[in-house]
Amino acid sequence: MSEAQGLSVWDAPLTQLKGVGPKLAEKLTRLNLFTLQDILFHLPHRYQDRTRIASIANLTPGSEITTEGVIQSSRIVFGRRRSLICQINDHSGLLTLRFFHFSRTQKDTLKPGAKLRCFGEVRRGATSLEMIHPEYTFVSRENPHYEAEQSYTPIFPSTQGISQSLLRNLVQQALKLLEHHPLSNWLPMKLLPPLISRDLVTSLKWIHFPPADMLFEQLDPGKNPNRRRLAFEELIAHRLAMLERQKTYRREAAFACPKNNTALKQLTQSLSFSLTSAQQRVIHEINNDLAGTQPMQRLLQGDVGSGKTLVAATAILQCIKAGYQAALMVPTEILAEQHTQSFTQWFEPMGIKVATISGQLRMRERNQRTQDLQEGQIDLVIGTHALFQADVHFKKLALIVIDEQHRFGVDQRLALRQKGGPLGQTPHQLIMTATPIPRTLAMTLYADLDCSVIDELPPGRQAIKTVVMPESRRDALITRIREALTAGTQVYWVCTLIDESEALQCQTAEKTAEVLQSALPGSAVGLLHGRMKPDEKETIMTRYKSGDIQLLVATTVIEVGVNVPNASLMVIENAERLGLSQLHQLRGRVGRGNKSSSCVLLYQGPLTQTAKERLAIMRETNDGFKIAEKDLEIRGSGELMGVKQTGVMQFRIADLRIDAHLLDAVQATATHLQENSPDAIQPLIRRWLKQTEVYVHV
Repeated sequence: MSEAQGLSVWDAPLTQLKGVGPKLAEKLTRLNLFTLQDILFHLPHRYQDRTRIASIANLTPGSEITTEGVIQSSRIVFGRRRSLICQINDHSGLLTLRFFHFSRTQKDTLKPGAKLRCFGEVRRGATSLEMIHPEYTFVSRENPHYEAEQSYTPIFPSTQGISQSLLRNLVQQALKLLEHHPLSNWLPMKLLPPLISRDLVTSLKWIHFPPADMLFEQLDPGKNPNRRRLAFEELIAHRLAMLERQKTYRREAAFACPKNNTALKQLTQSLSFSLTSAQQRVIHEINNDLAGTQPMQRLLQGDVGSGKTLVAATAILQCIKAGYQAALMVPTEILAEQHTQSFTQWFEPMGIKVATISGQLRMRERNQRTQDLQEGQIDLVIGTHALFQADVHFKKLALIVIDEQHRFGVDQRLALRQKGGPLGQTPHQLIMTATPIPRTLAMTLYADLDCSVIDELPPGRQAIKTVVMPESRRDALITRIREALTAGTQVYWVCTLIDESEALQCQTAEKTAEVLQSALPGSAVGLLHGRMKPDEKETIMTRYKSGDIQLLVATTVIEVGVNVPNASLMVIENAERLGLSQLHQLRGRVGRGNKSSSCVLLYQGPLTQTAKERLAIMRETNDGFKIAEKDLEIRGSGELMGVKQTGVMQFRIADLRIDAHLLDAVQATATHLQENSPDAIQPLIRRWLKQTEVYVHV
């Protein structure tokens, strides 16, 4: 059968390869490797140069390189750690090889007089240069002209128990199969942009084992058309997956929620401010979506402080007034508590019941709320991950709003989406982010969503002056804070750690709060961190909002949602350790009132080049969209979108920092395939994406 029908030699399991039994096949599934085609498209993420053999005299510390020599001595040394020490000589100098883990057989074979070829990282040793646990082979006397590698050595994504040599062997077997079993080429040459018009098989062979006759510098991802040929196909597969997901949405049914002008007018008239024209435009777009019977799938982008929450409130109100329920999922307990206060203030006068479900509720209270929710007595439920737990059910869920969507994985969003109620309707989804998404990402990762952008800040929103300051000026900074507190300003001091341990971050915040309280006698210093109980956090935030606390020391738990208009000075400690989007989010906690506001990025040197770039862009602009573009340039799409989340699509070879110029052609080619070659769609998606069925339903 053809590949389009799902059956070909390339769909065969990996056990067809020599040396792959059931146990090894099971390990390979951890790398999403199931079939022969999977191993063919398991692409290297970097290379090593083993194509030349350097003399020992020319080795330099820090380099990864191949050298060879005759073993002069071999002995076991006993110290803090037992090690096997070999010294090799090539008549230009001596090199020490050090092994901390070795077998008796290894010790017996590494004898004086044997000639070794070694590859590893060169380091400075006590008496000479050395390599620790180098890869090595014996160069026999019968074959003194044993040649160096004829191609650059690929380094593949791997996992525990899967060695690089094993992966190279499997790839070589798969490439050899191509000689007798051609791979279906679902992208004809005529569809490829001229500069990357390359045969698929040729590009695959090159990407796995680049020939030794090219310069190592030519492996640069931005310069080689073979890599871009594969990147182009991968981007098309992602685009097609998004379009297939969109088709799935359109086949489903949702509750129609007609616009309610009376309720909308009642909400807007209760506000102390007017909606911006950007908010009004986006509300109109969402109103139209909700009135239909196809599930809305809309991404709402807006910079920090642009008024996304109020836009979401109008959508929620529209669904509730139509007789249905809504759910608002947020990433932190603090944000859930703050949203509950805001929505209760807005909705309670209209007779709308708002409730929170969190992991911190007592069992009896939680059981009562889940029962009320299932019976339809709660109109809007707000919560964190607790919302998609198995015991949470709805009577008529019409709308899901996800705040700070990048904090949630695909599986989590799917679990909530499946709670549409017993009638089988699919809830509308409004996905919000204050981390603006560059056009290049929106065209790929969010091609299935309609996009609304609030590109206007409310009148009176203060620009924030950003200052970069070394740790050595901490005393001067504390003096500045003292002056600000005396003038009636409130201050945030955010503590960060390079260690991900929440316990360590909390300890750091506690210590900092003590130091600042000592340095600022007479000032009210508060402490907020993720390990505090919900009622403790709520008490601290209430006191800070009311002005009882002047200086709030916190971990990055305050990154999203916290709104205190009188706070106009933010200090971010160890700012060099944070990414741009997180720095921008934190900075957005100030500048919310009518006072001029400042953000101090306190750093510890020396700074890396990346840290310098991040701090510089923060100082130059408050524009979240410019910051997002720079973040993409620095970090790449994977890290920017949170690849550690469950189910997040990841690129194997495409890199939007250097492949963005291909996206218009990707869009056109994907459309061409839909219209003219529909049989190619599923094979391309299967080739490049795993767990496609999950993506199509989120």
